[in-house]
Amino acid sequence: MGAAMVNPFAGEVALVIDGQRHVAKLTLGALAELEAALEAGGLVDLIERFEAGRFTARDVLALILAGLRGGGWQGSAEDLARVEIGSEFGGGLVGAARVAAALLARAFAPPPEEA
Repeated sequence: MGAAMVNPFAGEVALVIDGQRHVAKLTLGALAELEAALEAGGLVDLIERFEAGRFTARDVLALILAGLRGGGWQGSAEDLARVEIGSEFGGGLVGAARVAAALLARAFAPPPEEA
């Protein structure tokens, strides 16, 4: 695995896809793509679902896909559905949900104050 560094202050999250480390980030373009992919509501509804613990596997997949695309990954939703995902938050569905939540939190966190 490469040692791709992430900058959480830039909204970046590291995850591992089939043993290869990637950096995911919700860029403006990735957020627009994500919003277009959501069936109901928009980003605010998605954030509310995560805050309430009412998110779906589809929400998690859409967020991770948008984050990977924001990080430069060229795969499709079908590609992502067939891979093994791991991260600093663990693997499996729980790890993937934590990656998705971290992407949302880091994308909308205020920048750190300068001293």
